[in-house]
Amino acid sequence: MYLTPQRILLAGATGLTGEHLLDRLLNEPTVECVLAPSRKPLAEHPNLLNPVGPLEQLLPQLSGNFDTAFCCLGSTLKEAGSQEAFRAVDHDLVLQFARRARELGVRHLLVISSLGASSDSSIFYCRVKGEMEDALRAQNWPQLTIVRPSQLLGTRMEVRPVERLTAPLSYLLPGKYRGISACTLARALWRLALEDDKGTRVIESDDLRRLGK
Repeated sequence: MYLTPQRILLAGATGLTGEHLLDRLLNEPTVECVLAPSRKPLAEHPNLLNPVGPLEQLLPQLSGNFDTAFCCLGSTLKEAGSQEAFRAVDHDLVLQFARRARELGVRHLLVISSLGASSDSSIFYCRVKGEMEDALRAQNWPQLTIVRPSQLLGTRMEVRPVERLTAPLSYLLPGKYRGISACTLARALWRLALEDDKGTRVIESDDLRRLGK
C-alpha cells in the first residue's frame, strides 16, 4: 500500500542531499507544498515556502499541517569545530526538528543517519548518530524511517579534502560500505516516503542504492 505525501516539511535543504531532494519534491506533481526553512534563501518556486534564519529560531514559528518530514541535517566535527557543537546539530537540532514536525501533524519522519550508527560505538561520530536514532525511537513515531548511507558522493560547495581523496576508492568497497551519490540517496528517500510501513525501519546503504536507481 502506498500513501502520497502532499505537504512536506524539509530540514537541511541547502546540504548535499537536501538540495537534490528539494529539487525532486518541487518537481513531483503530487506535492502540494514544501516548507523548507534554511539559513540562506533558496531559489523561488510557487510550491516552496522558505523562511530564512537559524533553524532553532525558526522552528517555533513554523505553522501549518504536514504529512511527511525529511531531516537532512548533518555536519562534521571539522565543520562544527568541537564535539559539543557537532552534537548540537546532529543530535539536539534533529530532535528539536522532529518534535516540531510531530506538532505540525507529521506522521512519517525520514532522517539521514550514518553507516555504523550505534549508541555503543567507540567512535564519537557514530555514537552521536546512534544516540540520535535511539532518541527518535523514544518519540514513538507512527512511522519512522532511518537511513544509514555510507560515504556521500557529489559536488559540495565546501571543500572536504579527505572525502575528495577517498571518494574514488569508496566505489570499490563491497555492499553497504560502497559510496552512494547524494542524488541516488534523494531518490531513495522519496520512494521510501511513499511506502506505508508502520513503525520504525532502518535502511542500510546497499538497499538505498538499489531503491535510488
